[in-house]
Parts: sequence; structure tokens; C-alpha cells
Amino acid sequence: MTTDNGSAVNETPDEANESPDEAVLPAIPVSAGALIFDRSGRLLILKPTYKSGWTIPGGVMEADGESPWEACRREVAEECGLDVATGRLVCMDFRRPRPGNQGGIRYLFDCGAFSDASLAGIVVQPEEISEYRLAELSTALTLLRKPIRRRVRAATRGRRLRYLEDGLPVAAVGRPRAGR
Repeated sequence: MTTDNGSAVNETPDEANESPDEAVLPAIPVSAGALIFDRSGRLLILKPTYKSGWTIPGGVMEADGESPWEACRREVAEECGLDVATGRLVCMDFRRPRPGNQGGIRYLFDCGAFSDASLAGIVVQPEEISEYRLAELSTALTLLRKPIRRRVRAATRGRRLRYLEDGLPVAAVGRPRAGR
């Protein structure tokens, strides 16, 4: 193999036959969640069967090329039977890997206020969700698991997109650019 300037690059026989799909790439799990409110401003929260605490609708992106927005819509439909038509990206959180936790990237979309009629049609996926409720934001924040609580809190403070790392704002991101 040669580089753009024509110099030779040594490869092992295996590397020469390796396609890009076979190359070892970092595997970073990505998930997407939804903020769904009623007309009174209460947040929809779910009680999962497979972990403690409460969460919001959402889950892991499929590895078939699904986008974060598509994952959000699919997960909301699967977990509680709601059809999410519109949303606004409000938060992105990079979670560093730790022992016992693979980390990943978490997208959070504000999907707006749903009508009482739409919310009356909630049907939870019993294998994953044992119950749901609409809670005042202050109450929901006390019930949500810590990482989700941080994202929801950040996302509900104003209308701009929030960037977090491990659930915390990054000082150098999101501030107006200083004169150079």
C-alpha cells in the first residue's frame, strides 16, 4: 500500500485483506430518551422492571443504522405505546466507561406536551415497565435515577441545548466565544 505522497507503508497480510467493517473500532453505546409532558407540565416517568428507581421513556440505539431520533421514537412506542411526532434535542451527555458500566452517549429529546386523550392511551411494555406516572418536575427529579436526573434537570433549565460529561456541564462548552 502507498500513501498519498507515494511512499510505501508496510502491512501484515491480515491488514491488507481486512475490510473497514472488520477493523477494530471503538464501541460506544448510544441511547436516546424522551421528555414527555402533560398539558399541566407534569413529566412522564416509568418504573423499569430490570433496575431500581424511575426513568424516562427511551433506550439503546439499534446497530442497524438507526439514528438517535429514530431510537427515541421507537423506544417510546415500545415502552408506553405513544407516537412521538416531533421533538427538540435538549441534552447530550457523554458517560465515561467505569468498571461495571460501559459508558456511552445519551441523547435527550423534549417531545412536548401531549393531550390527556393521548396520555390516556399509554400501554406499558410489561416485560420492561411495571408502572408509569405523570409527576411534577420537582417530584420526578427526586424519583429519577441519578444520571437521568442530571440530564433532565439540565435539559429543563432554559431552551438551549445542554452538553454534559458524566451528567455535569463542561465549563468550556456552551459559553459565548470570547474575542480572539
